[in-house]
Amino acid sequence: MSLMPRLSVLDLVPVRSGQSSAEAVAASVALAQAADRLGFTRYWFAEHHNMPSVASTTPPVLIAATAARTERIRVGSGGVMLPNHAPLVVAEQFAALEALAPGRIDLGIGRAPGSDPVITQLLRVSGPTADVDRFPDHVADILSLLSPDGATLRLTSGREYPIQATPAATAVPELWLLGSSDYSARLAAELGLPYVFANHFSGEGLEQALELYRSGYRPSERHPSPQTILTLNAVVADAIDEAEARALPQLRAMARLRLNRPMRPLETVEEAQAAPRDSDSDDVIARMRTRWVIGEADAAASAVRTLAERHGIDEVMVAPIAGAHAAEPADAAP
Repeated sequence: MSLMPRLSVLDLVPVRSGQSSAEAVAASVALAQAADRLGFTRYWFAEHHNMPSVASTTPPVLIAATAARTERIRVGSGGVMLPNHAPLVVAEQFAALEALAPGRIDLGIGRAPGSDPVITQLLRVSGPTADVDRFPDHVADILSLLSPDGATLRLTSGREYPIQATPAATAVPELWLLGSSDYSARLAAELGLPYVFANHFSGEGLEQALELYRSGYRPSERHPSPQTILTLNAVVADAIDEAEARALPQLRAMARLRLNRPMRPLETVEEAQAAPRDSDSDDVIARMRTRWVIGEADAAASAVRTLAERHGIDEVMVAPIAGAHAAEPADAAP
């Protein structure tokens, strides 16, 4: 039997109907503590905005709270959506996190805004944000700013001006590039950075992205060889019928997103089962279902091992998207 790859968790902090943001965050922290005890490698928070079913709007805040309540697991972003933020602010935030939890902080960076066009425009007009077309430059800037030596800005006068994310860094966060396209794979290879394929969201183009990343990889001092993480939606239960039932609320939510329908808090299992069906949603759900791992523990573990072995993946990052029954406590870990 092949060995299980390293396992980690990607958390969007789901908010279900009848649940407050405080209860959703408490449930995620409890899940992170369980992952810490069970030996998972890392626990990442995504960045999404203005979504009724997602409370992971500010990864640095959630990372700080979770790092303080765990002991050994790495904690990070999956990812910070760089177009929404000034690179110096990102570098300063994660330098501070590294100082709070040395050797345990990951900075995953993505190129998408993680929001709808209205929120993207609001972020741009209400504060300094990064130009998406300069994404490679801003990634390189963050790498320099986080280093103990910092970076140097040349002023129009010709004078050099030193900049550091923190005054006396002794360690730096580990930086990962996230994506579901050739673009991020090529850039990660060019910069000698670890790469995360967002299989939980897309799944299209996985083989090509990994081939481009590995074949074009330029070894860096910190990462002499390529490293890969594959994200994966998974629902595991004692019985297959229960796993399928718990997967339905998230499958329906993703179908609404892909069909551009109004979003709402995540349904409970009972609400999802009682909701009217329509052919458009059923078609989207059927296509997504083939890329998710849904089943009993042994079968799910076998599916994860097979997927990792087929694609040569170093680590699988599971998105815990199981829905809850109406009677379950609102702050219980998913």
